[in-house]
Amino acid sequence: MTGKNVKTRFAPSPTGYLHLGNLRTALFNALLARHCGGTFLLRIEDTDAERSRPEYGAALLEDLRWLGLDWQEGPEVGGPCAPYAQSARTAVYAQYYQQLEARGLAYPCFCSPEELALSRKLQRAAGQPPRYAGTCAHLSAAEQQARRAAGLAPSLRFRVPAGRTITFTDLIRGPQRFASDDIGDFVIRRADGAPQFFFANAVDDALMAVSHVLRGEDHLTNTTRQLLLLEALDLPAPAYGHLALIVAAGGGPLSKREGDLSLRELRTIGYRPEALLNYLARLGHSYPGDAWRDPAQLAADFALERLGRAPAHYDPAQLLHWQAEAVQRATPDALSAWLEPALREQVPAALQADFIATVRPNIRFPADAAFWAERLFAAELCPSEDSRVVIAAAGPAFFHAALEAYAAHGAAYQPLVETLKQRTGAKGKALFMPLRAALTGEIHGPELARVLTLLPADSICRRLRAAC
Repeated sequence: MTGKNVKTRFAPSPTGYLHLGNLRTALFNALLARHCGGTFLLRIEDTDAERSRPEYGAALLEDLRWLGLDWQEGPEVGGPCAPYAQSARTAVYAQYYQQLEARGLAYPCFCSPEELALSRKLQRAAGQPPRYAGTCAHLSAAEQQARRAAGLAPSLRFRVPAGRTITFTDLIRGPQRFASDDIGDFVIRRADGAPQFFFANAVDDALMAVSHVLRGEDHLTNTTRQLLLLEALDLPAPAYGHLALIVAAGGGPLSKREGDLSLRELRTIGYRPEALLNYLARLGHSYPGDAWRDPAQLAADFALERLGRAPAHYDPAQLLHWQAEAVQRATPDALSAWLEPALREQVPAALQADFIATVRPNIRFPADAAFWAERLFAAELCPSEDSRVVIAAAGPAFFHAALEAYAAHGAAYQPLVETLKQRTGAKGKALFMPLRAALTGEIHGPELARVLTLLPADSICRRLRAAC
C-alpha cells in the first residue's frame, strides 16, 4: 500500500441522515486515505428514486464537512471521474449492460415479485437455500419478445458461472471462499431500468480507480457478486475490508435510546465533532494507548491490522468521556461560538468569556452551560432541595458572618474564607458547602473563587442575605 496509489471512498445513499454506523465507515475510509497520503472520494448513490431526497444529499455534505471529513474528489469538488452522483451515470451503466448481454453473460428476467416469492418459499420448505431458479435463463429470443409484447418489463440478471470457487483476501477477515453454485443468477438492473446497488457500486469503484473499500460486514455477501461482475467486465477490483457491525451494549441491534442517533440529533444535543471523531475512531479499531488525538494523529496512527473482527459495542459512557475531553480542549473562541446561542439571553456579553472559563470544567453540553447561566445570573435564585438543607443546617449566623467577611475582603477568596472560618469555627465541607449553596443554589459546581469573581457584588450580597 503506497501513498498516492491509495484511494478510498464513502458512497452513501441520500435516503436519510448519517448515523453512527455510516459515520464510522466514512471516518475509517478517510483515515486510511490520510494515513497513506492518498485520496478520499465521496460518491452519492442515489439510484433509489423513491427514497432519495435532495435535502438528505445536502445534509450529507454539510455533516461530513462539520466532522472535518473533507473529500478530495466528489460532489462540489470535482475530479477526473465525474459525475459523482449515480443518477447522472445511467449512460455509463448502459454500455456495460449491453456488453454483458452481447456476450451472453446477462439475460432478461420476466418473473414477477409474486412468482419469485413463491419460488423462495418452496425452496425453503424443501430445505434448500433460496436462490433464483433460472426460470428465464434460457428463453429464446421469440419467447422474450412475446413477453415484452404482453407488456412485461424485464429486469436484467447476471448469469453466474457454475462450479466456481470465488476467493479473495479480506483486509480485516483474511482469506474468504464462496461457491458460485450457492449464489444463483442475480438482478443487476431492475425492471424500472434502475441499476441494482452492487452493480453500479462495483462499476463505479473500478472506473473511479478506488483501491480500498472499507464497509460493513453486512456487505460481505455482495463482494462475491461484485468480484464476478468485475471479472466478467474485465474491470479491476478494489481490496475489500468488512467492518464489524456496531451493536448495543447487550449485543443486539442499536435502538435510538441506545445510540442509533443521526448526526443531526447528536449535533442538536451538542456533541463536538472532535468528540465523535475520537470515539468512532476507537469503535472497532484500537490505538496504542488511549490518549486524546487530533484528526492528524488519528490518521497517523490508523492501521488496518488494528481493525477488529468482533462486534463493536456502543458505549454511551465512552462517548460522554470524549465529549468532556473535547470541551476541556476546545479553544476559548470555539467554546464561545458553540455556547453563545445558549447564553445570549442570560449572561451579559461582557462577562461571557469569564463565565465560560468558570464553568468549563462543569459542562459537557450547551444545556449544562445554560443551567449554570441561570444559576449564576438569575434575578431570583431558587436553591435545590439539597442546598436548602445545607443552608438551614448552617444557620443565619453563618451567613451574617459571610456578609461581613465579603464586606471586608470582596471577591478575594482566601482572605474571605479564612475570616469566615475564624468567625464561625466552620471548616471543610461545613465551611465551603453552605457558601456554595447560598451563592449558586447547588452543593456542587464551579470553583467558588471564580464564582466570587464573576458574580456582581450586589448579587452576592443579595444571595447571602436571602440565606440568613
